[in-house]
This record gives sequence, structure tokens and C-alpha cells, in this order.
Amino acid sequence: MKLGPKAAAAAIVLSASLALTACGGGNAGAGTGSSTGTKTVTALTLGTLRDLTSWDPAQAHVGHALQPYQAAYDSLILREPDGKLSPMLATAWKYNDTNTKLTVDLRTDVTFSDGAKFDAAAAKANMDHFKKANGPQMAQLGSVSDIAVVDADTIDINLSAPEPALEYFLSQAAGLMGSPAALGTDAIKTVPVGSGPYVMDKAASVKDSQTVFNARDGYWNKDLQKFKKLTLKVLLDPTARTNALVSGQIDATLLDPKNGKQAEGAKMKLETNQVDWSGLLLLDRDGTKNPALANVKVRQAINHAFDRKTILDQVMLGQGTPTSQPFGKDSGAWSEELENYYSYDPEKAKQLLKDSGFEGKVSIDVPTLPGAETLISVMKQQLADVGITLNPGAAITNTFTSDVAAQKYPALFYNLFQGQPTVAIDQIVSTKALYNPFKTTTPELEAKIAAVRTGGADAGKLAQEVNKYVVEQAWFAPLFRVNQMYYHNDKVNVTPQIQQAVPSIYNYSPAK
Repeated sequence: MKLGPKAAAAAIVLSASLALTACGGGNAGAGTGSSTGTKTVTALTLGTLRDLTSWDPAQAHVGHALQPYQAAYDSLILREPDGKLSPMLATAWKYNDTNTKLTVDLRTDVTFSDGAKFDAAAAKANMDHFKKANGPQMAQLGSVSDIAVVDADTIDINLSAPEPALEYFLSQAAGLMGSPAALGTDAIKTVPVGSGPYVMDKAASVKDSQTVFNARDGYWNKDLQKFKKLTLKVLLDPTARTNALVSGQIDATLLDPKNGKQAEGAKMKLETNQVDWSGLLLLDRDGTKNPALANVKVRQAINHAFDRKTILDQVMLGQGTPTSQPFGKDSGAWSEELENYYSYDPEKAKQLLKDSGFEGKVSIDVPTLPGAETLISVMKQQLADVGITLNPGAAITNTFTSDVAAQKYPALFYNLFQGQPTVAIDQIVSTKALYNPFKTTTPELEAKIAAVRTGGADAGKLAQEVNKYVVEQAWFAPLFRVNQMYYHNDKVNVTPQIQQAVPSIYNYSPAK
């Protein structure tokens, strides 16, 4: 179905929050200082989509929400821009023969911002805290049975079963290290206490407006500490982010296709890659709250109701790739045959609904994703054309992840990261995945997942079977993979980070 002129015109206002899992600044512009009349970049100011709800490292998320934590916290392993894993707080690591124990050697010259020493006991304290804190990424250590201190600079991470993505997780939320004295306290929720390159300037920081960091004296790795000052400026509205970038108030930010044209007109530089897929998550596949969603023909009908290419062209100005599968090309689980598995076919959708016995009875409640209201409206229109009612409700809030885990939503529209096989499986498919809150599974699926976990070099190919299963069973209704559009000025160099919409904090440097 083609969008009408009015809908198409309105659709272009979609915000960059879709392109995704938030004042200050002087008139002289961000990131500049004066030295004998020559401008020298000494500060970095980034436009972000939202503020954090907690600076406790155990509450760290992925994607957009990981970058702020990297300012204050080092991770055990550093993920390079191309995805390569390199030493950070961990100097070396090695599995045993059964891949059920990872022995990690640690640096001995690192302290936290409160003066405490980083050592094996600190690493264990952080990982124990992460496992118990019920954070949004707690599944990253779901296979870890315990952490043993071998000596002052060595730990053994013991696993209940092999976890091919563990090293990757140690470069993400699970690898962030905070001062043991601060972990679990109320204070660390508002002021981070880590060993990272920057420390928060509490006096200059304003909740939901900006967070200011200063370079930490004596930081152990000057190669990762490239600015004297770092400011994260919360600008929810994409137009506000665009204006701030063009006027010099910020140095870099994520934009949408419409606002990107203004940025390009102002000679801003574009870094782009595809990270997320956007679409409906049909979570209640057992019909706990919505009986219709338990019927696979209903879920398949939903998929056939969407004209993916038209939605992409008119809502996102073509900035992306239509898809029917939730696994991305970089994951190894992507399959050509699944790319257009669900063609736009309203008549087939209507027949499936009739065959399901739910014809005229399918009504789906979803929360509204801020900035995606127009897209959700278009989806509502196309679903209505085949006899399905979509009911957008209240907007997603800061309690979103806990609401998902509490099974508040039988379905929702969202944008999800496409990572390597086990990362994606543990995000959206397995029974420990945040985005499988109703813990849907079958023995057939469990066998396929187990094969991936023990598949070693063949994990990607084996994960194609998991992908095929969830596509055929219509666990989701993907629409497209989005082109992430990250713009920056000429004062800073920015290296894109594979599988991230925004670069890691280490990927910025003053332009020479």
C-alpha cells in the first residue's frame, strides 16, 4: 500500500531516535580554546538523545547508552572500531580446553577515581555485582557460575556452559569496572566512580540537560584520553540537535534523514553504517495477555500487511534496507532467502487471518516510541487495511527495560541491535533475553541455540537455523535495517564503530 500525500509528508518528520536499543556551550563554539590566536581543540561536546537513569556500571546498556559509561569506566577488554578485541584492564585472557573457564590477567597500575586500587578482587566484586543488580544487560553474564580470584592480578571466570560471546560481553556492559567501595551505593547512581579517562564535574552537570567530564589526572592510558573536557548535551529533538551542530554548540550527533540534509548543507561530515533493525516485536507468542498473538497465522498476517519499501522510502527517505529477518549481515546468521520472506501481500494477510479464526478479532496494544509516532501511525493504517487494529498507547519511559521484563507489553515497536550470533540470540531469542520476556521457546529451538553455543567457528552458519526458525514462526515483524546517520564538524575526527550507531568515546580525536 502506498502512503497518501498527507501521510507521506508527515512521515518525514521521524526523529533520529528511530535511527537507533539524549545545554550549555558558549558562543565561541564547542571544542575550541585559544592559544596565541590559534584555535586548538581541547574539548569535545556531543549531542545525545537522553540522559542516564543511573551511573552504576551494572545498569549500563548497549548502543547509545554504552557511550556515556565509557567516559568514566574502563572495560576489561577494548573493542576496536573494526570489532577487534584488544587488551584494556585485562592484559591477556585464555580459555581452558572445554571453553568453560576463562582465565584473565589484569593490569597492576590502575586506580579508581576514589583512589582505590584495581585488582582481581575489584574485578570479581564488579562481576558479582553485575550478576545480582538486575541491570538491562544482566544476561551477558548469564552463563557465568562464579568468578574466582587466583592471585592479585588474575581471575578465573567459570561458566556453566560455553558462551562464545563472553569476550565480547567483557568489552561491553559486563566488562565495565567501578570502585568496589561505591558499587551498590546510592551515590554511584548519580556520580560514577571508575578508572576511566574522565571524571564527572558534578557542579557543571545538570540532570536531563548536560553531563560534564574533565580529563582525569594520572590516567593510565593517555592514548584514550584525547580531550581535556567532555560534555554530553541532552537534546531529545532532532531539530534541536541539528541546530546545535550547525551553530557550533556541539561537535557531533546522530540525526535523521530530513535533518541530515541541513547538516550536509552546512558542510558537516557524515559517518554511516547499518546497526539496528526496526519493526514490531510480537512478544506474547504464547497468548498470555493477547490470545491472538499465540496463533502463528496471525503473526504471519501482520508481516504480510506491511509495504516495507514504501514505508522506508517515504518515512526514512530510503535510508535503509527493507528486511524480513532480525539478524544482520555482520552476524553470520543473515540469509538471502529470508530477506524478503514476507512480501507485501494484503490478500494473503486477510486469508491467514480468516484461516486463524481471529478474523476481525485482532487488536494489539503497543507503547509509542518517542520520535516514531508517525511511523507507528503508518503501520496502524496498513494493519487496518487487512483487518488488524493497532492501538498506540503511552510513550516509552525511563522504566522501559523493567517494563519489558515485567511483561507489560504484549507487543511493541522498537529498534534493536544486530550483533554476532549469540549476542543477538541472548537479546531477542533465548529464554534469558530481555526481548523474550514471556520466555517463549520449544525443544526444537533450544536444540538450535545449543548448537550455536558449541559451534565454534561454525556458530554463524548454525545461527542461520535460529534465524530461519524465528522468521518462519513470525516472532517479529521487521521492517528495515536503518542507516545510522552520525554527523560531526571539521574540528574533530570521528571513526565509526562497527555495529554501533554512535562511536565509542575513544573514537574521537582533535582534527589536525
